[in-house]
Order: sequence, then C-alpha cells, then structure tokens
Amino acid sequence: MQQTLPSSPRYRPVRFGVTRVQVRTGEPGTRYLQAELPLGAYARRLSDFLVHWAEADPQRSFMARRAPLADGRTGDWQHISYAQALASARSIGQALLDRKLTAERPVVILSENTLEHALMALGCIYAGVPYCPVSPAYATVSQDYDKLRHVLDTLTPGLVFAADGARYGRAIMATVGTDVEVVLAQGTVEGRSTTAFDALRNSMATAAVDAAMHAVRPDTIAKFLFTSGSTKMPKPVINTHRMWCANLQQITLSLPVLAEAPPIFVDWLPWNHTFGGNHNVGLTLMHGGTLYIDDGKPTANLIGETLRNLREIAPTLYFNVPTGFEMIAQAMQTDTALRRNLLSRIRMFFYSGAGLAQPVWDSLHALAEAEIGERIVMATGLGMTESAPSAMFTNSPDVKAGDIGAPVPGMTLKLVDVDGKTEVRYKGPNVTPGYWRSEQATHDAFDEEGYLCTGDAVRWIDPNDLHRGLHFDGRIAEDFKLSTGTFVSVGPMRAKVIVTGAPYVQDVVLTGLNMKEVGALIFPSPACRAVSGLPADAPWADVLATAPVRDRFQAILNELARQSTGSANRIARALLQAEPPSADRGEITDKGSINQRAVLKHRDAQVQALHDGSAPGILQPQDRESSP
Repeated sequence: MQQTLPSSPRYRPVRFGVTRVQVRTGEPGTRYLQAELPLGAYARRLSDFLVHWAEADPQRSFMARRAPLADGRTGDWQHISYAQALASARSIGQALLDRKLTAERPVVILSENTLEHALMALGCIYAGVPYCPVSPAYATVSQDYDKLRHVLDTLTPGLVFAADGARYGRAIMATVGTDVEVVLAQGTVEGRSTTAFDALRNSMATAAVDAAMHAVRPDTIAKFLFTSGSTKMPKPVINTHRMWCANLQQITLSLPVLAEAPPIFVDWLPWNHTFGGNHNVGLTLMHGGTLYIDDGKPTANLIGETLRNLREIAPTLYFNVPTGFEMIAQAMQTDTALRRNLLSRIRMFFYSGAGLAQPVWDSLHALAEAEIGERIVMATGLGMTESAPSAMFTNSPDVKAGDIGAPVPGMTLKLVDVDGKTEVRYKGPNVTPGYWRSEQATHDAFDEEGYLCTGDAVRWIDPNDLHRGLHFDGRIAEDFKLSTGTFVSVGPMRAKVIVTGAPYVQDVVLTGLNMKEVGALIFPSPACRAVSGLPADAPWADVLATAPVRDRFQAILNELARQSTGSANRIARALLQAEPPSADRGEITDKGSINQRAVLKHRDAQVQALHDGSAPGILQPQDRESSP
C-alpha cells in the first residue's frame, strides 16, 4: 500500500483544553509552570460515577471480556452493565464490611484484567476499603516470590483475592498466611481453605454498605499501587479518592474529546499499573464508557489477540505503549479489515510508558491518510504512579516524539536546574500524600516546598513559545559520566538509537559509567527474523548471529557514528541481546517499558565484557559512512 505524506497534513478534529500557560520565576535556577485553565470542582469519590451511570443508563455496557475457553483460546464477549456492576459492588462491599477490612487490613488482588477483578475493585471502592492490585508476574513468573512477599508484608492484608487457584495457588501457599482469607474466582488451592468469589457477589447488601459509601471522603485511601521497583523493592504509593477524582477531571479538561461522547476503549494495559488501572478504568467510569478487556499484549505470542479484537471492536480512543503501536502499524500495512475498523471512529491515539519512535508515528499518519484521508492525532504526556498518573499532556497535533506538552489544570510544575538539566517536580490535588508505612521514603520524595521530586528531566519544546510546553529530556538518575568527565544524557541518546535503528531496534540500554566510551546493550525487534533468512521457528540467538542481521546493525552503528559530535553521543561498541528483558528481575515493567538500572544491575558481567573487549559478537562502528 503506497503511502504519501501531504505537504499540509489534515487531522481528524480534536480540541485541546490547555492552550496557554503561566510561568513565574522563583529562586535562581527555579521556575514554576501552570495551566491558565482552572481545575474547578471535581467528584468527591469514585463510586459517585458508578452510581450516576447505573441510574442514568443502567443497561449500558460498563465492561466486557471474551469468555476464556478450555483450550486456551477466547470466545464471545461477556458484558457487565452499569446496573450489574453497581449491584455487585454493593454486595461485595457488604461482604468486605462484614469482615471488618480497613486500610490496616486491606484487600490484595492477584489477577490479570478480568471482569471479576473489576467487580472486586468496585466493591472495595464502594465500601471504602483500600485494595491493591499486584503485578501478576510477582506470583506467576517469579520463582522466589520476593516482591510478592514484600507487598504482603507491607500491607498486611485481611483478604487476598485470586483469579484462579491453579494459576496462583503455588504463590498463595508460599506467601499468604493461614490467618488471611483467600477468595478465588475459580478453582481451588490444594491444602488451603478458600472462599468462592460468588459467595461475596451474592451477599445481601444492606443500608450499612450505602452508609459506608457516603462516608468515603476525598482523603480516604482508594488503593495502593506499588512502583515497578528497579534496584530496590517496590514502594507502596497511597492513592486517595481526591487524587484519582482530581486527576480524572484534569485529564478531561486537557483532552475534552473524552467528554464529547461515552468513550469506547479496547485495552490490555494492566490494572496494577496507574496507566491502565487509574487512567483508563477511571475514564471509563467517569464518562459512562465501555471498556473491552483485551487479553492480547504487544508480544509475538499475544499480539494476534489484540489484532483480532481491533478488527471487531472500533475504539473511539486507543491507548497503548510504543511497542504495541509499532506492531499495529506493521499489521495495518496489509490487514485491510484491521485498518478499516480501527480507523473508523477513532478520535485520538495515545501512547505512554516510553518514547515512540518517529518512524512509527509517521507510519500511522500515512496509513490513516491513505485509508480515511486525514491523520489521527497522536497524543502523549508525562506522569507517574505518584501523580495518579497524569501531570501534563501535549496540546497540539503539531508534536514530535518526546514532546509531553503543558501541565494539567490545577497542577503546578516546579522546574529546577540540576546537574546541567532541568528536573520537573509536581504539586497538586492529584499528587500522593506519600508511601504507606514508609515515613523515610515519603520524606525523601518531597523537596522543602512540598513538591514531589520526579527525577524526570525536561526542556522547552520551543523557548520562543512557552505555551507549547515541555519536551522529555530523560531521567536524571540514568545519566552518567564517562571516565573522561564527559556527561552522557541517556534519554535523548536512547531515543536517537531507537529512531535510527527502526524497525530493527526494540529497545536499548546505554552503558559506560566511569568507562572511556559509550556502549549499548541492544534488544532487537522481531523484524530481524524477516531479514535473517532462517525459518520462523529458528532460535533467537541463531537469528541474531546471521550475517544479514549483523550487517543491518553494523549499518545502524555506522549511521549513529556519522551523526555523533563527540564521545558523549557516540555508540562506540554494542552487544545484541538474545535474552529478552526479564520481568522477574524487574528489567521490564508490565507495560513493556525497559528499566535501565535493573538491566545494568543484572547484566553487569556483560557490560564489563563489552567494555574490556572480551565479549563475543561485539559490534563497533566502521570508519566508512553507511546508513541502515
């Protein structure tokens, strides 16, 4: 399918809320940035949205998921209406109150995104009982359960809900005390007494649970979300109803398209993470939308399920991580049904979790222009678990990879000069009060003015037009110095490698702390298989060892060297990684984002061998100019 980019691109119309900002100067090296648009009033508690839509349109579908089949496949869509969701939330909430669960004895959820998971969470929210969705990998991939044990020891739950006894039973037996009730959506755990989820769902709701719902205040804890953890154990971020409700209002004011009609989402993003659990589920509830749970994922084995769902369900807004958009763009090149359905009513694409390579961005624009005659706005922003999550959004279609835009209404960004960069810090109603039972970590997270220190570096998109907002400039903690004293700015350099290496570079981790030159651990993408000449089932290490693949990466290194201006932005040596980043070791998050520090920690031997020249297969740029 031929793709041509017009000289004056036309976008499917989308209005942005924050078009102007205010900047004031503080102490030397400090500025403060706010949106001119005020935040205004927002909801007191999450359950208000559920009650509203259950009364306003009780039969509207709140959430749907394909029925799991015995052979591992998925069948037809099963729906839960807003009326059914409210009834279940009241019954489950009553059961939780009967068990006298509180913030000191909350609910822990071990489950992927399922309808039962959603109902258990709504029951907690309705009754004012905090809950914590835990990364499924802690219980299903991990062999030592250290992170799961850390979560349970920190929270001291009174009840643990698990989606399936067979899938989570081993972890439960190893980590959950016998004094903690275990509730299962299905199956049993051998040697352990458990409660069926339906017993909670069928509890008789009384006036007590409605009184508990009305007693929920803005500062009531809604949930705990653990940070991904890199070199240390994850931290328990307190999420209050104020944080969540304020941020949903901030997001909607920034992206008014969300309120124009009830949104339709097709979404795989995990609910133990703030993007999937706070942002996407929250926006569904606030605006009376429908969320179709996607059991796919941007991996070679699971992307087929995502494509199947997108051929059938046309979202109005679509969220994904960069890897997911890359796979979808590639599939749309030849999949007419996917292209036609996905683009039929989409108003906006939105990515988060990592930088989106500009070639992927350009490909999506070209595909949309060829199919529907206009581009779809690609939006993004910046935030974190501690900001519930959104702190800023792009505010124009005219953006490039790395642009993150203007602050959400009601939030103040503090821009502080740190080690030659500018750190962005947060203050607003959507910012966490701290970490649960972690006084020192809470103290360390905030500066002397009460701003949350993010560790994220930013710069102006256009110093002559500050209303366009900010550009992401990497993580300050990831930057390092060479032994020569030269400072290496990791974020921009990493993005450059991914853009130059598209579509063959999935991700990259930069090395060279206290070394003479910059190195790279490169995680190749599945596109390498197509050029290797080997069968589709050939081992990955064999694929990467073929001459055609190595020639592609040699050309990429040559091009990067040609563009470099000195040792601080020149990749002098690289190793292709046959072993993918490990979720169990924290090298990759549930969203698929690379964790630079964890990779460097767990692959230290490779890093040392890369820089002393003893590692087999080292690639180095050649003097001759070449392009990939």
